[in-house]
Amino acid sequence: MGARDANNDKAREWTAANGPNASHGTFAEAAGFGELIVLAVLGQAGTEAIDRAGPSQFAGKVVIDAMNPLEFPPGAPPQLFVGHTDSLGEQVQRKVPAARVVKAFNTVGNSFFVKPDFPDGPPDMFICGNDGSAKKIVVDILEKFGWPAIDIGRIEGARVLEPLCVLWVLACMSTGSWTRAFKLLKK
Repeated sequence: MGARDANNDKAREWTAANGPNASHGTFAEAAGFGELIVLAVLGQAGTEAIDRAGPSQFAGKVVIDAMNPLEFPPGAPPQLFVGHTDSLGEQVQRKVPAARVVKAFNTVGNSFFVKPDFPDGPPDMFICGNDGSAKKIVVDILEKFGWPAIDIGRIEGARVLEPLCVLWVLACMSTGSWTRAFKLLKK
């Protein structure tokens, strides 16, 4: 796990809770170590995390972009700081052009990333990205975590996945429960 400060309390707690193979360090140390990188920071800090890690550290690696470009203005619903003609997913891909970026995990709360247990069955995870082999790796991870995957195409699909997070946040806020996820029904 990478962080701005390699020895912050949250990183140490995460390492202690996740067994002998877990470790933590700076963003640069984590990016250099990782074979597959998950960007799961506040969306506004995403490009800073990449800069701190060193964009060249991402070259050739699968990068799961789990971020959302959300802002929470006082007294207003959440909104996107980028959208419609661009996305945070596309910005990440441009920032690390030699990486194989796949947008995933951005439409559900992090407590459901692994083994989502819902009374009506497993929800769906929408993904997008430009590299087919990278998407296959992410789909394999999703399946092991208990998620059926729906591939919506190239990284430009993040333009609709990121606003889907806003819909998720509003639905959770209106119901007072963060135990919600999406399912694409088939007939």
